[in-house]
Amino acid sequence: MTTELLYLKSIESGYFTNFDATVSAVDEEHITLDRTLFYPLGGGQNWDTGTLEGPNGPLQVQEVRGRGNILHKVGENHQLEVGDKVAGSLDWQRRHAHMRMHTAQHLVSGIVYETFNGARTVGNQIHNDRSRIDFNPISFTEEMLHQITTQVNNLIDEDYRVTDSTMTREEVNAEMPPERTNMDLLPSSVKQLRVVKIGENLDLCPCAGTHVQRLGEIGHIEITGKKSKGKGTQRITYELAIPDIIPKPNTDRI
Repeated sequence: MTTELLYLKSIESGYFTNFDATVSAVDEEHITLDRTLFYPLGGGQNWDTGTLEGPNGPLQVQEVRGRGNILHKVGENHQLEVGDKVAGSLDWQRRHAHMRMHTAQHLVSGIVYETFNGARTVGNQIHNDRSRIDFNPISFTEEMLHQITTQVNNLIDEDYRVTDSTMTREEVNAEMPPERTNMDLLPSSVKQLRVVKIGENLDLCPCAGTHVQRLGEIGHIEITGKKSKGKGTQRITYELAIPDIIPKPNTDRI
């Protein structure tokens, strides 16, 4: 049975931290649930952590991986069985940092594409304390990095709304160039796409990650370095300039 991804219901769903679920499969170190708020590693974004409270007490969720059936690593001797009821709780500070970082990545990728001759995002890694994006073809100067930082932070100060919706490939291509959305990397069998939109027309990109509702939550970013990855590809790293912006989550249990 495929795990229901509760965080994907809407942008607002990313702010929930507590949920109930039923164990659908187990192995020595992992459990699979019928539904989850825990984000699994994927799309460049790191996994969520937190706890699962079962019949025998709390368990630390150390890793979350998988597609379809989501594996929650809780370690050996978890004593959970298929059919057990569990109560999940996310590490909100880590989740919200990922949300801020991921929305910031969309901003940086969009600005680099629009400003520097259509340079594409060819890779990214989102962490709670640092993140990176690979671009091609481009060779960044310090002046260019300063320009990117200024433009991103100016947009953050405008506090544009971030929304999500479902669109067809054709609808996405009508609004954004396929090179910006990396449409060629998505399987042709996928016809309906979850897209994340910033403002009315600032950026639109297919994405299954978690994001903030408004740009102001990001705070500001700081580009901390650049590195050549060969063949016209360069990597930039960035951090959250104001790391302690942590709004209250939605603590309702779903």
